[in-house]
Amino acid sequence: QVQLVESGGGSVQAGGSLRLSCAASGYTYSSVCMGWFRQAPGKEREGVARIYTGSSSTTYADSVKGRFTISQDNAKNTLYLQMNNLKPEDTAMYYCAANGYCASSWKLYKYWGQGTQVTVSS
Repeated sequence: QVQLVESGGGSVQAGGSLRLSCAASGYTYSSVCMGWFRQAPGKEREGVARIYTGSSSTTYADSVKGRFTISQDNAKNTLYLQMNNLKPEDTAMYYCAANGYCASSWKLYKYWGQGTQVTVSS
């Protein structure tokens, strides 16, 4: 059974940093699309960053480019999201997701973690 378990969320002040982790199990980690998504209260879920594990090709939302970095540790089957220079508008529940390909919509991702809360105060 596929499991994705996020950790690393918390509360920080604007300008601070956090690193999210997503431990994956139950499937072959290589050659899948792993992504980080977030959802703020009253807003639709949106993509933050994604990586195709086979090629390490990455994509970022414009709002986080230059501040967030997605990475992976294949030996540990773990996905990371390093978030620097956090802003209050980054406040959201952050989710890790996996899919066989990098879908254009979050709705097409097959596997999801339970989420980890990130709160950024001004």
